[in-house]
Amino acid sequence: MFSSVAHLARANPFNTPHLQLVHDGLGDFRSSPPGPTGQPRRPRNLAAAAVEEYSCEFGSAKYYALCGFGGVLSCGLTHTAVVPLDLVKCRMQVDPQKYKGIFNGFSVTLKEDGVRGLAKGWAPTFLGYSMQGLCKFGFYEVFKVLYSNMLGEENTYLWRTSLYLAASASAEFFADIALAPMEAAKVRIQTQPGYANTLRDAAPKMYKEEGLKAFYKGVAPLWMRQIPYTMMKFACFERTVEALYKFVVPKPRSECSKPEQLVVTFVAGYIGVWKGLFARIIMIGTLTALQWFIYDSVKVYFRLPRPPPPEMPESLKKKLGLTQ
Repeated sequence: MFSSVAHLARANPFNTPHLQLVHDGLGDFRSSPPGPTGQPRRPRNLAAAAVEEYSCEFGSAKYYALCGFGGVLSCGLTHTAVVPLDLVKCRMQVDPQKYKGIFNGFSVTLKEDGVRGLAKGWAPTFLGYSMQGLCKFGFYEVFKVLYSNMLGEENTYLWRTSLYLAASASAEFFADIALAPMEAAKVRIQTQPGYANTLRDAAPKMYKEEGLKAFYKGVAPLWMRQIPYTMMKFACFERTVEALYKFVVPKPRSECSKPEQLVVTFVAGYIGVWKGLFARIIMIGTLTALQWFIYDSVKVYFRLPRPPPPEMPESLKKKLGLTQ
């Protein structure tokens, strides 16, 4: 599967200019403008530069695997970090009479279970959201390439927002299937006192009582909650990054340092969810921004190809009369 996707990715509009040169050839240097001596100017070895700059080919199996690993870290770590808040939130939803608010919920939980009680459900949270991140970010990159090649270069640019929505929805569909078993166990641990304190206790007990159905009966509600959110999350992020580089950042992305690019990533992740109640803005906005920051940091660390924001193809510019 990945070999065929890699072949498609080579001509994909999301590919990087440097790697495109590797596959399309460097061209005949004799067609280059003459140098100072009148001899044909030899082109820079862009292929070698691309190999040196990036650790793998855009659209390769290694590329998708490392994108998936970035998703594991971005979702697994961030969701595990907010387990205490998630625990109180779930208990408020199940028993609003007992847990009357966020601060009251923390107070009651600390009084009954101590500090360790705030960490209940951390294991299924880490495992579940790591698997979700693997599928969410890894498959998003796969579907983005697949759908882009179905549309073609010009339609990819014109319909890029719809492409982001479709690719993220497709990825989240599989991501929630991966998340569902651990989410079910986490909810039992956090909201049913006395049922189980750990994943090792909860999982066998759930299977004994209801079989596999116990782990997947919540997948439909997950789809209804997560797919629309993920569609907005990815589409808003992609278009916000594009807008920041176009209207805010005073220089092209190619001239920005890696730290500067990561700052743009974090800001774009935050702006992309800037709607809703203030508390939700702080929690979800920070969580989402950190996820994008971690994901992009993994790409930078492993030297993965990071295509710049999309630009209008030359063929489309000619059709619209935007070029001489």
